[in-house]
Amino acid sequence: MQYIIMLLIVIGLAIADYLTGIIKAYCKNDICSSKMRKGGLNKLGEVIIMLTACGLDIGIHALGKYYQAVELSDIAGAVTAVMVFTYITVMEIISIFENYAEINPEAKWALKFIRKLKLFKEGENSDEK
Repeated sequence: MQYIIMLLIVIGLAIADYLTGIIKAYCKNDICSSKMRKGGLNKLGEVIIMLTACGLDIGIHALGKYYQAVELSDIAGAVTAVMVFTYITVMEIISIFENYAEINPEAKWALKFIRKLKLFKEGENSDEK
């Protein structure tokens, strides 16, 4: 059930980001089918990555049964799925708020929120180096 919830959240955020991107392009008179196609394919890619992470979690758990390491495999699989889910979620929320800030330049609070989320995201990336 947790995988379905993760996938639904990622799909919902991807759709919200895509729609806010379309609204932003409309407001700026910058609608371009190639950008929309690329954006849609990027969102599809995110869903595929999330599906892969969920499948990996299930697979690692099943493999752990064969090696009598069920607890260890549960942790490894869950960490993988949760990390991918967290990254995609933060990335999508930043993008949605960036779109909103461009749609409504009066929304100064959105810009502050974006800066905080970008700092959080950059903190995650610095750990990878």
